Amino acid sequence: MKYHLKKIAGVGIFTFLLLVSNCLAGKIDDFTLKDLDNKRVSFSDLKGEKLTVLDFWATWCKPCARAIPKLITIYEDFKNEGVQMIGISVDSPRNLVKVKPFVNSMGIPYPILLDYNSELMSRLQVTALPTILIVDDEDEIVFIHWGYRPGDEDVLREEIEKLIGDKPADSEDE
Repeated sequence: MKYHLKKIAGVGIFTFLLLVSNCLAGKIDDFTLKDLDNKRVSFSDLKGEKLTVLDFWATWCKPCARAIPKLITIYEDFKNEGVQMIGISVDSPRNLVKVKPFVNSMGIPYPILLDYNSELMSRLQVTALPTILIVDDEDEIVFIHWGYRPGDEDVLREEIEKLIGDKPADSEDE
């Protein structure tokens, strides 16, 4: 019985790693979603010169709400370095009326797109909220992070710095 459980766990871990590697090795195909003004906007219109950070979130997700102020700071620090942040709300159609007030109350300055039927989320194999994907200038997914705990913003910041090769101009050493 013990061996059988280990074997099942091993298959589960292998499947998980396979899914992660497929997602990480993937390329983002251009996609179009509606923004908060109900206009259709494509990824290629919004993406950053060097990197694009995609943040999948929902209004009802408490870890998402805790992460967003940290993401705003990161966006402000790197927006002039060729890094774009795009928030992707995966709220269901019946919750869509909550998205714009939530965005306004959080003071989110970067573009927000609506994936209300979770098609993009499914296509990119995003299974948890929040999920951050970093996409390079050739549309390759180069980093993925699930969930949010205090300190995760430091990991994201370090990854962005590593990928763009320098620190933001207004960053101060602590």
